[in-house]
Amino acid sequence: MSNHNNHHNSAPPIVLSIAGFDPCAGAGIAADLKTFAAHNCYGIAAVTALTVQSTQGVKSVHITPAAILRAQLDALVEDISIAAVKIGMLGNRANASVVAEFLDRNPFAHVVLDPVVKPSSGDADLLDAVGVKFLSEELMKRATVITPNIDEAALLAGMEIKDVAAMEAAAKKLVEQGARAVVVKGGHMEKAIDVLFDGVEVLALGGDHIKRMNTHGSGCTFASAIAAQLASGRPLHDAVLLAKAYVIKAIEKGYAIGKGPGPLAHFYRFHQEPPARGVHEVPQHGMHPAAEPATHR
Repeated sequence: MSNHNNHHNSAPPIVLSIAGFDPCAGAGIAADLKTFAAHNCYGIAAVTALTVQSTQGVKSVHITPAAILRAQLDALVEDISIAAVKIGMLGNRANASVVAEFLDRNPFAHVVLDPVVKPSSGDADLLDAVGVKFLSEELMKRATVITPNIDEAALLAGMEIKDVAAMEAAAKKLVEQGARAVVVKGGHMEKAIDVLFDGVEVLALGGDHIKRMNTHGSGCTFASAIAAQLASGRPLHDAVLLAKAYVIKAIEKGYAIGKGPGPLAHFYRFHQEPPARGVHEVPQHGMHPAAEPATHR
């Protein structure tokens, strides 16, 4: 009966990622699961595509058939109570439709949509042209907040974005097109300013541009951090501010794992110094014969 007590531990908020799999684990589902864990949430995931990529870019994309994506989502939602959903790469219109239907059948409290269209490096499309149209006309309005970068915002709003004023105009236009709230990420501009428009007020969130190489997966991580903060009960404005602070710090602590831009250090808060050589801690919780209490005759 040793497991009896474990049933009384209550689960943390559970956050679902619907995204692609990145084998080098810097972006996509791996980044999402790490980000959820770093925010004391439990992450689950439905895979929209298997990508062939490394830190040097996306080489090819193998999209999950829509019926299998639907089956993954249905299996999860029938079993688990989901506090928030993060949507990343979808691959094609068929998968985008599956996700829209899933959101209609299950009105989740918080849905963060990262409208990923192209990878930062590599030339594979992460969503086809009809998928982009569907995303802007149908999926956007089903999300609590969307988190496009400048290129994605320009594409979805159909306008050029050269400065912060244009970022604000694009955010407003996307809300007119049906989005409930928008964060336009300006990380690639001179000043890393993000613009949040919640349908009422525009907020420019300043930040120093970090001249760091290791930014692989920063967009996925930002959207996931927002989802985790919303799942934990924070209002949107706070969730976005905290997510931005987390991403900046995780980029600062990032490191290279290969020849291209490295991943973020998602667990920078938990960094532990390795024990001094020759020091081995023995776990004291029944894992070791010496820790077992003597049996009383």
